[in-house]
Amino acid sequence: MLEEKNDNLLNADGEQLNEVNGTLQTDYTAENDNNENEEAPVVHETEGQLPFAPKEILEAAKVAEEPEENTDNETAEQTKSLSAVESIDEANAEQGEDGSHLEAEDFPMKNYEELSMDELAAELEKFAAVEKVMSVKDHVEEIRKEFYSKYNHFIEEKKDEYSHENNGDTSDFEYHYPLKSKFDALYNQYRDKKNTHFKKLQTDLKGNLENRLAIIEELKNVAEGGENIKDSLKHVSELRERWKNAGPIPRDKYNHVWNNFHFHIERFYDHLHLDREARDMDFKHNLEQKQKIIARVEELVNDEDISKAFRELQALHKIWKEEIGPVSREHREEIWNRFSELTKQLHDKREALVAKSKELEEANLAKKKEIIAQINAISEEKITAHNAWQGQIDRIEALREQFFKAGKVPLEVNEETWASFKDAVRNFNTVKNSFYKDIKKDQQENLNKKQSLVEKAKSLQDSEDFAATTAIMKQIQDEWKTIGHVPRKYSDSVWKEFKAACNHYFDRLHAKRNEANHEELEAFDKKKEYLEQLKGFELTGEHKTDLDAIKKHIENWKGLGRVPQARRHIEGKFNKILDALFEKLSLSKKETEMVRFSNRLEQLSEGDDTRRLENEQLFIMRKIDEVQGEIFQLENNIQFISNAKGDNPFVKEVQKSIERHKEELKTWKDKLKQIRELKKQQQEGGE
Repeated sequence: MLEEKNDNLLNADGEQLNEVNGTLQTDYTAENDNNENEEAPVVHETEGQLPFAPKEILEAAKVAEEPEENTDNETAEQTKSLSAVESIDEANAEQGEDGSHLEAEDFPMKNYEELSMDELAAELEKFAAVEKVMSVKDHVEEIRKEFYSKYNHFIEEKKDEYSHENNGDTSDFEYHYPLKSKFDALYNQYRDKKNTHFKKLQTDLKGNLENRLAIIEELKNVAEGGENIKDSLKHVSELRERWKNAGPIPRDKYNHVWNNFHFHIERFYDHLHLDREARDMDFKHNLEQKQKIIARVEELVNDEDISKAFRELQALHKIWKEEIGPVSREHREEIWNRFSELTKQLHDKREALVAKSKELEEANLAKKKEIIAQINAISEEKITAHNAWQGQIDRIEALREQFFKAGKVPLEVNEETWASFKDAVRNFNTVKNSFYKDIKKDQQENLNKKQSLVEKAKSLQDSEDFAATTAIMKQIQDEWKTIGHVPRKYSDSVWKEFKAACNHYFDRLHAKRNEANHEELEAFDKKKEYLEQLKGFELTGEHKTDLDAIKKHIENWKGLGRVPQARRHIEGKFNKILDALFEKLSLSKKETEMVRFSNRLEQLSEGDDTRRLENEQLFIMRKIDEVQGEIFQLENNIQFISNAKGDNPFVKEVQKSIERHKEELKTWKDKLKQIRELKKQQQEGGE
């Protein structure tokens, strides 16, 4: 559609050749002069046609320029070249209408599907601040699509959870997600800027169209004569510059208006046969400009960034078409064919890039189908334990991350793939929620039992009958330990209530006993003196001797008796000294830990109050559960490492971590065994 196919100029000698009979025709424009207001015919341009000329010349040109023989391959190549050029012309017309060609900026398109909703909101915030709204429109719409896909999926999951918790009733379901409000506000900000842009653009398009039509009218007058050649050349040069800067017009008017302008440009050149020198100078200038463009396109053909090169090619086509005039007939076909061929080459490379992108999308589709299949397979596994379900949840979460990072799939199956993924995840959640719904009944019963014990402990916490109440409070604590799990959201609160009631009672009991316990005060004074003596103790360097000496100090300390509750801080001071001594000994970590623990147990077991021992036992049992959970998680992780061989550095590190946790678990179990033996001894002694 460029003027190389449309040039309808005189031959280099300044005369028009009637290509039907070979005679000279120097006044072919006379027939147009009879109707000064007639616009140029709008001709659909094809290779070999010369639009804007009278009908008989067009037909003659067709005959003259048709090759004697034209193979199918040649026709196909011409069609491809024309298709490449037409696609660029159409894109330029469209970009001219929405103004995006004026706002071109390079913002690399990310795989927004792999971003989280928080990351998508951050990306939108960045683009919403860009003033050139059309330069980021593709990014914004892609971000919006991905955010709402993830948001809707998120809300569906929350609704499913609500449904399972409320026996299938979702009539009162509500979920406020602050990030959604922020995202909507950012998108509205962008949309308002875009609407303002388009309102201004519509006004500008109309004004630009009127301006271009006025330029055409002025050009018609110049082409019809009335000025001397020098002035008319200057005038036309000014009109072409004004035309170049006139701005975009509506797309449906693009070709028609451009054709009219060039029709009258060529009418003007038809009159220049009286001044061949001026015309030839302009031809030469135009040829040089087009040769520069061709040289640049030759570079672009070899550019590695094909997308960027193609965008620049579009701009060069626009310059070729709108800013540079015609060249002499002897160069016209040659230079146009070269430009068309280069255009086709770059167009073909871009098509190959698109094809490669399609292949990648197909590969991504295969990955996502495999992920969906894995999720469905996990949903069919029979799981009957809470810890195992936590492992399943982690596996599903990892697969979800893989799905979002897999990349784009073909547009025609995008919705179908997304729907299959949502169904797979929803099915897993349904099975999971069904499991927890079954155990929820048991947990609710456990909660009712523990709440009953809380009320009982509260009713006894201020009792003055310490002899009778102490046994009952110990019985309540023992019963509490036999009750299983309660719903997580009540676990901490019910435990705190129970603990507070028990602590309140036993603190009162201790205070009562301490009031009359003079022996404890004496023991405190003795221990205070003993601490002063112990500060001068030094190790000999002999391991066995030093260890026996430390144990002797521990026995001596215990022999001094129990101190008042309010002054038990002295035990901490003694323990600090012991810690310092143990640090200097070359004991193993576990041996040191167990010696310290034995000392701590004996301190906790002093007196009739078993509360401290019970709390210590509960603490140890919780630690055992935690370490066992960590071991299970690490062992579970190894199962999902694709190359889980012994020589894998990552696997080695995980195995070391598992061993460390197992050693720690053994220590905690030894402590639990020791505390249970101590409690058993106390019970046997009490009997």
